[in-house]
Amino acid sequence: MADTTPRRSYNSEGRREAARRNRAAVLTACREQLFREGYHATTVRAVAERAGVSPETVYKSFGGKPGMVKALWDITLAGDDEPVPMADRPQVKEFLAVRELDTKLRLYAAYVRGIHERVATLFALLTQAGPDVGEVLDTAEQERLTGVTMFVTHLDRTGALAPDADPAHLVDIFWALAGPQLFTQLTAGRGWSTATYEQWLTDTLTATLAPRPSGRGGFTS
Repeated sequence: MADTTPRRSYNSEGRREAARRNRAAVLTACREQLFREGYHATTVRAVAERAGVSPETVYKSFGGKPGMVKALWDITLAGDDEPVPMADRPQVKEFLAVRELDTKLRLYAAYVRGIHERVATLFALLTQAGPDVGEVLDTAEQERLTGVTMFVTHLDRTGALAPDADPAHLVDIFWALAGPQLFTQLTAGRGWSTATYEQWLTDTLTATLAPRPSGRGGFTS
C-alpha cells in the first residue's frame, strides 16, 4: 500500500533559514573583525569564532576569505543581501525609465553617491591592505565597469548622445568620474559633503554630454 502521508517540507525550509542566519552572522562578524583588527588579522577562523559557527561553515558558504570579503562588499554596495541584481533594483529602473536627460543624470548621480556612501570606508580599508585584496577589488571594478557600460549604452540607444560621440570613450570618462577613488579624494581628502559631490557629478556628466560650440557632441579621441 502506498504511503499517503504528506511529506514534511519544514525541514528543508528550516535548513535554508539556518543557512541565511549563519550567512548574516558571518558577514556581520567579518565586518566587525575587519574594522577592529584589520584585513590581515581577519582570518576565517577568527570570523567563525566571532559569528559562532565552525570554520567549515564559512568555507562551505564563501569558499574562503576572499569570497567572504567579496560577499561583504556586495551586500555593502547593494545595501542588503537580497538576491536581486543591481540592474533590477528600483533606483536603477527609475533612472533608466526617465525620459528627460538632466533628470536621468541627476538620478544616476544620486545612485552613485548612495553606493559610495555605503562602501567608502570598506573601500579605504581594503585599498590599504595591499595586493592580498587585489582580486576582490579588481572584480568589483570590473562589475562597476559593466554597470557604467550598460548606462552609456542605454544613453546611446535612447538618443542622448551626439551622433559623432564615441560611446566607448564616454564609458571611460563616466567610469573615471563616478569611481570610488575620486569620491574619496573629494570628500575625505578635500572635505566636500556628499551632497556637493552629487551635484558636481550631475553637472560634470551633463557638461560631458553637452554639444560643443563647434557642433561636435561628446568627447572624441
